[in-house]
Amino acid sequence: MRTWIPDERFLPYMTWKQVEALPRERALVVVPTAAIEQHGHHLPLATDTLLNNYLLGHALRLLPAELPVYALAPVCYGKSNEHHGFPGTFALSRETFVSVLRDLGASLKAGGFRKLVFFNSHGGNHSLVDVMARDLRAELGLTTFCLFGGGPASGLGEQEARYGFHAGEVETSLLLDATPDLVRTGEYTSSYIRRVGEPGALMPEFAYATYAWLTRDVSPTGVMGDPGPSDAAKGRRWRDEMAGRIAAALAEMVEFRHRFEG
Repeated sequence: MRTWIPDERFLPYMTWKQVEALPRERALVVVPTAAIEQHGHHLPLATDTLLNNYLLGHALRLLPAELPVYALAPVCYGKSNEHHGFPGTFALSRETFVSVLRDLGASLKAGGFRKLVFFNSHGGNHSLVDVMARDLRAELGLTTFCLFGGGPASGLGEQEARYGFHAGEVETSLLLDATPDLVRTGEYTSSYIRRVGEPGALMPEFAYATYAWLTRDVSPTGVMGDPGPSDAAKGRRWRDEMAGRIAAALAEMVEFRHRFEG
């Protein structure tokens, strides 16, 4: 798998003696969580993992050299059962996924680290990552954080901004910049889970009344969005915007202390 993480911030490239010498009490360890799953006819199965590494790598390069932030290799497989029915989706169960995160948290604590952030780039992981951050705080006393992607992409149309969930303009543009050889530009398809302005209270995500859905319920090709307007220049601009926000959040996490923590 390709990586954009700077070598000096990538824990798997270090020896245990090098890790021992790090300022582990203050250091922040990034645990990337992603997926290997279908992304339509035009994007690779590794889209979420590639984008996670791509955005995180560029964010880490923006940090001052003295700031102790280090990344683990990504948890590539995630809670992706919404994409079952499309060959190439490799999903973990809820129990397996949270067990992996718990074990990584326990390993970090055993190694002398006290802070971790889950950097998640797959929507199906979102709720479980949030739960595990709280559980690791309660069970192990770690100071834990969550980062969900790099924030909104500027300049999107309302429909794509609201319902371009998967393999749409943003993900496709980012990969056109990061790995253009892996994007099949002649295979674009478009589909949306819902249209802006449709009546009714029920929403697919992030609302007071939601319904459970599988991708095959709403899209024959696995795409939820429109990759048609994508281009590498947009991807580069969005990469820079998102990496800047991620870097700022990581820097704040390093200095964070709970208000009444001893």
